[in-house]
Amino acid sequence: MSNHPGLSNTFSSSGEKFEWSKESLKSIKMIISRYPKDRHQSAVMPLLYLAQEQNNNWISIECIEKIAETLNMPKIRVTEVASFYSMYNTRPVGKNLVQICRTSPCWLRGSNKITNTICKETKCDINETSEDNLFTVVEVECLGACSNGPMIQINNDFYEDLDEESTKTILDNIKNNRPNKIGSQKGRRSSENA
Repeated sequence: MSNHPGLSNTFSSSGEKFEWSKESLKSIKMIISRYPKDRHQSAVMPLLYLAQEQNNNWISIECIEKIAETLNMPKIRVTEVASFYSMYNTRPVGKNLVQICRTSPCWLRGSNKITNTICKETKCDINETSEDNLFTVVEVECLGACSNGPMIQINNDFYEDLDEESTKTILDNIKNNRPNKIGSQKGRRSSENA
């Protein structure tokens, strides 16, 4: 989470050797086949995402080393990419990474109330992980749906048109292992007028 405010971009060691799973190896073969033979290193971003997905939602030093080996590129180049983009987590995170949009459009529509609700319900502040390791809460600059704010992203799912009640429901559903309604919480289609 190098680009998240307040979090270190220093990579940590998991203390365990990282090896690709059989499923990941199949995906890697397909991903690399999309690039010309002399441009396989261009697959670094999808391989970082694949490693993160396989490694409990974070990129360890061991992941960096395995990607560098797989793509036959210097570790520093893999590290540069992983530390530049906020979508790669450079340290362990909770099972559910809650990213709260803090830019002006979401703020004008009440993201500060959403932030307070999330911190209260997860029992952790911004840039912290809950004691039960269920949530890590961070603020991000933009989640790309400004007209549907306030919004959050939890792992790969986007939740839009939030208020305090819908935010609490989403978090309660996660805590109780129940499915959530993804997208607009008010039934808006796409980015149509509210």
